[in-house]
Amino acid sequence: MRAAFPKILSSQIAFDTARTILDGFDKHYRLFRQTSQAAKKYFEESEWKTAQADARARIAFYDKRVQECIHILEDEYDAEDLTDDVWREVKLHYIGLLIDHKQPELAETFFNSVCCNILHRTYFHNDFIFVRPAVSTEYIENDEIAPVYRVYYPAKDGLRYTLKRIVTNFQLQCPFADLNRDVALVEARLRNVLGAAPIEANHQIQVLASLFYRNKGAYIVGKSINGNREYPFVVPILHNRKGDLFLDTVLFDPALITVLFSFTRAYFMVDMEVPSAYVQFLHSMLPNKPCSEIYTILGLQKQGKALFYRDFLHHLRHSSDRFESAPGIRGLVMMVFALPSFPYVFKAIKDHIPAPKETTRAIVKEKYLLVKNHDRVGRMADTLEYSNVAFPRARFSDALLAELKQVAPSIVEEEGDEIVIRHLYIERRMIPLNIWLTDAGKQGDEAALEHGIIEYGNAIKELVGANIFPGDMLYKNFGVTRHGRVVFYDYDEIEYITDCNFRAIPAPRSEEDELSAEPWYPVAKNDVFPEQLGTFLLGDPDVKKYFIKHHAELLTPQFWQTRKQRILEGHIEDVFPYPQECRFNYQLPGTSNPAAQAA
Repeated sequence: MRAAFPKILSSQIAFDTARTILDGFDKHYRLFRQTSQAAKKYFEESEWKTAQADARARIAFYDKRVQECIHILEDEYDAEDLTDDVWREVKLHYIGLLIDHKQPELAETFFNSVCCNILHRTYFHNDFIFVRPAVSTEYIENDEIAPVYRVYYPAKDGLRYTLKRIVTNFQLQCPFADLNRDVALVEARLRNVLGAAPIEANHQIQVLASLFYRNKGAYIVGKSINGNREYPFVVPILHNRKGDLFLDTVLFDPALITVLFSFTRAYFMVDMEVPSAYVQFLHSMLPNKPCSEIYTILGLQKQGKALFYRDFLHHLRHSSDRFESAPGIRGLVMMVFALPSFPYVFKAIKDHIPAPKETTRAIVKEKYLLVKNHDRVGRMADTLEYSNVAFPRARFSDALLAELKQVAPSIVEEEGDEIVIRHLYIERRMIPLNIWLTDAGKQGDEAALEHGIIEYGNAIKELVGANIFPGDMLYKNFGVTRHGRVVFYDYDEIEYITDCNFRAIPAPRSEEDELSAEPWYPVAKNDVFPEQLGTFLLGDPDVKKYFIKHHAELLTPQFWQTRKQRILEGHIEDVFPYPQECRFNYQLPGTSNPAAQAA
């Protein structure tokens, strides 16, 4: 039986420890906000490389502050000072310090991160850490702070004037090419969405007070409320070639907005004093998207991880199916298993990675970290990395557990009625592309087959533009999301395009060369021969037909060499997280066609 909490909080060490941890969090979030605020300046000045560098650096902020906090506590106190009773008091003091705090849920997660680095796993329960949240985030925005969102009433000033005021209120220090034209286009689409429904007298438009910055775009996020109906919308703001701003489109389709906030994209830079209020607003726009994913896409990935794990524990408690090997071709590097009722897969690195793979556990972890810090351009799945994950033993078959112990004995431990995996990646479950293409072929579904190949080639091209070479380009390493997008998810052979040498296969010197099973030319470690891709990818004649139709250039070294050179010259490709066909159909000064307007 667990000991009760102390009735009187009497330990100065406990209070000082709680204060140290909260100071560590406050420093973290202050730096987090400063970086997010700087995104506005970088956008206005088109400082794309600096913005990308800041976005990458921000990902590491959290772990640095956690380690700083641990070092302070270790330097300040001996282990015998921090008894179980003291640790219990630490949590209670911490709860008291969170009264009137604007980010209590994030501070609780930070507390857990510090404690879990100090305490043994047996202490990971609600007496010592926040297994359940203790401080409510409801109505924090009612305190005396800047409003989380602004409200506009079109019935008073007219819809077009209101839309223009929404844009200008963000006070971007950069001129618009023709804001009146852009606002008229937004108004026309909004009226089309509202349709024949009468405009109510209390029609209002709610807009989040901070812009969302990512890559080379800024996004206005809001919703139109007419009577009892809500219409979420997002308006991207881009630069044209002259450096002037323009509104590129307005998104009303919830599916397109969901893709904009996808787990396959880089995190937004958003200045948020009360992040829970932003999450609540976005969740009202996207009710099917878990709050864990919303926190993550806002750059608060540790909070996303914490909420995801709580959701997972809740799901385990209210389900009864058993874990099983994930469908698809077994990989050489990862052991992948899944719970059929849960839309994620669990990936453990094998202890021994056989040939032809030339890698190690440490290298694989480096590759996954590379992806975490890189711009995923909507084509690489984000991963949640966990340590010491406990699963109910009863939910594993003897065969699955035996396989885990066989391929990854160093990270799998059986403790009573639990299976503990010391290191694990968790990813959104998708249909492996090879299975998608096979099923489409069997069913004679030419449209699905062609769509899969078009998306596959587009995924590769967008990854190339972001300086990513997938390495192993077999279809089994790509998945199809519920929105029909093809996404790369196997990172053990990933490389930067700029680190690769794309070569043409030299002509054979003799008949013996031509008949040889081995290359007659020298091959260095990062040499890539695009002509060989067809050997592995185009065995199916129907697949080959569509691949050649849409992506034949991928089989030529010239394509890869040209794209590599653009990257080396410092060019940053445009990323449009929405279809080209929904962009406003007009030409801007200095452009030859709408698709080039942000180039």
